[in-house]
Order: sequence, then structure tokens, then C-alpha cells
Amino acid sequence: MSIRKAAAADHPALLDIWERSVRATHGFLSEQDIQALLPVVRDQALPHLEVWVLCGEARDPIGFMGLDDNKLEALFVSPSSFRQGAGRALLEHARRLKGALKVDVNEQNPRAVAFYLSNGFVVAGRSPTDSQGLPFPLLHLAEGSADAA
Repeated sequence: MSIRKAAAADHPALLDIWERSVRATHGFLSEQDIQALLPVVRDQALPHLEVWVLCGEARDPIGFMGLDDNKLEALFVSPSSFRQGAGRALLEHARRLKGALKVDVNEQNPRAVAFYLSNGFVVAGRSPTDSQGLPFPLLHLAEGSADAA
């Protein structure tokens, strides 16, 4: 596996990874929710975040993360690469770049919550809605102590 900075030409493949990953892990989202989020990811997140791509042995993207300073705004891995160290590799790369990290995670995504908690994050707060005001509770996580956020 290797990690490189994303280029605009990567965006269609990354959007595909995002959609497949969300469908595999975000059972609380309806099809309408996913379709509403797709342009947000495509038109706002991918072009405006610091995006890093994780490539597999064939040099094809298998995951990506988006950073805004030390906040991890996105981390998505192709379902075929789940539980193979891809998420951890991206997280370690982010730590090397930014130091201690913060991340918001959907409380209704227990796999993601478990992933971050097992990788040194602690719950620093909770919001009853997501950043768009939708009824998807968020856990605000930070590395270190709960006071870190």
C-alpha cells in the first residue's frame, strides 16, 4: 500500500469508493440521503479538503481521507479492503502530517466508532444532529484526553 496526494483526476474513483463504503457501513441512511450527500462530497469535500489517496498493490485507489488542518473530515475505504489495515494506514499518515487529530463520527455507525476508539480516540462531545442539521447524531472524538477537543 502507498499513500499519495489526490489529484482532480482521482475524484471519480474516490466518489465511487465513498458511495460503496457508505452503502456498506451507513445502514441508517436512506437512498434519498445518499443521493443528497453525493453532490456535497463531489462538489465540496473532494475539491476543498486536503485529500490523500491510499493505493493498493495495483496502484489503484482503495481508500482516501480528507483533512482540514488536524480534523479528519473524511476517511473511506473500499469495502473489499475493509479490515486489512487500510484505515489504520490512512490514520497513521494523518498523524504524521498533523499530530493529534479530531474527528466527528456518526453515532449510528458502530464499526467506525469502534475503529476510532480502538485507535486512541476518546469521546469529547456529542451532537444530536449532523453538520447539516439532519437527525444523525455525531460523536466528537479527539486523541488523548476527553479535554482535547
